[in-house]
Amino acid sequence: MSAEEYLKPEVIRTVSRLDLRARFIVEGFLSGLHASPFHGFSVEFSEHRRYSQGDDPKDIDWLVYAKTDRYYVKKYQAETNITGYLLMDLSESMAYTHRQELTKFEYCICLAAALAYLMVHQQDPIGLMTFDETIRASLPAKSKRTQLANILALLAKAKPTGPTDIAPNLKRFAAMVKHKSLVMLFSDLLTDPEPVLDAVRLLRFAGHDVIIFHVLDEAEVHFPFTGMVDLKEPETEQTLLVDAQGIKSDYLEALAELREHYRKECLSTGADYVPLDTSMRFDKALVEYLSQRKARF
Repeated sequence: MSAEEYLKPEVIRTVSRLDLRARFIVEGFLSGLHASPFHGFSVEFSEHRRYSQGDDPKDIDWLVYAKTDRYYVKKYQAETNITGYLLMDLSESMAYTHRQELTKFEYCICLAAALAYLMVHQQDPIGLMTFDETIRASLPAKSKRTQLANILALLAKAKPTGPTDIAPNLKRFAAMVKHKSLVMLFSDLLTDPEPVLDAVRLLRFAGHDVIIFHVLDEAEVHFPFTGMVDLKEPETEQTLLVDAQGIKSDYLEALAELREHYRKECLSTGADYVPLDTSMRFDKALVEYLSQRKARF
């Protein structure tokens, strides 16, 4: 049974097309690849490359050196044995859109569906956890083809309706999942960054690979407003009347600093930070990210 047959037409408008969109990514970009784009999880020898500064000397192939008098290291290629988890933020702020077709939440569903399809396609187990202030639903990681449909069905029922608490839920996940996994967080991160980064460090210390998809609305990134604007904090219902032009420069500077802070801290701990906004084609953004990640290994 296809993923579409698990979903009813009245559910989120784009969800019914997600399997096809995800299939486009896999077939259009990764067709013919039998290994995961997430390298570094196995010991299957793939090929050699020249030794460069920073490589582990233990990876030097001394047999090749004996034949060529040059240093080459063994390059490894991931097998399809990664266990992945999609962690979806159900904060009410995720339901926001200014003028884009997709809300932040729907955009994240598109990303999650594409990645879930990719992993199932490679026979890698993939699971799901949705959360706000606490864990709302979870699916254990499986590699069966029906898993994508199960993930989409659960996401289709999920509603971003309340306050959220990202860091404690990341720590709950770390306590629940003992084996090393690929953890993919989807959130607008509209919260204090330090507890989130501490939780990311905890996940990394436990051996998990972490990717943070920081998804904001196009208006939150470019601030296209003019005149007096009544801004509303979706989780507390507090409002603030501001002069859009008067605060635009400071706002954009603060956002740039926040993104750079996440980028630097994630880089220092070995996590991936992917800033996105809803005006970007999600499939193009994901393909570019996967290409960059693949090229680093």
